[in-house]
Amino acid sequence: MPALVCPLAQAQSVLPARGALIGLDLGTKTIGVAASDPDRMLAAGVETVGRKAFQADAARVLALASERNAVGFVLGLPLNMDGTEGPRAQSTRAFARNFAKLTELPIAFWDERLSTAAVERDLIAADASRAKRAAIIDQHAAAFILQGALDFLRNAKARATP
Repeated sequence: MPALVCPLAQAQSVLPARGALIGLDLGTKTIGVAASDPDRMLAAGVETVGRKAFQADAARVLALASERNAVGFVLGLPLNMDGTEGPRAQSTRAFARNFAKLTELPIAFWDERLSTAAVERDLIAADASRAKRAAIIDQHAAAFILQGALDFLRNAKARATP
């Protein structure tokens, strides 16, 4: 049975209370991968996967998820600044549809507008060289996306608790 693919606000009802989440920043040449701790407090970059073919890319992401006993995925959805979806968002949705056929873990979308720009500013402020930034920016962007999703989930849980 294919995985549930939906916005994070809907996925939160099917996610178990604990368990690591895997965040993905899907680029045309690379996939930035991040993971959370089982309590979902902190996201950290894991790896930058060089894109080859969908099956190979998906197999690597699934292996990373298995190593961390992940319970779900968060994919950055690259919306336009006005909230509309362009070709990159459509590509992300296509990846999610195909990826859902390979896993039963829920796949949630999280708005990733300006994530790479924010991460690049932070890396420049940390005086990272251009070469160093290029090597790690995608996994840092994945961590930025995943941390936003974790914060949303934690705040939603706090609002629901009387």
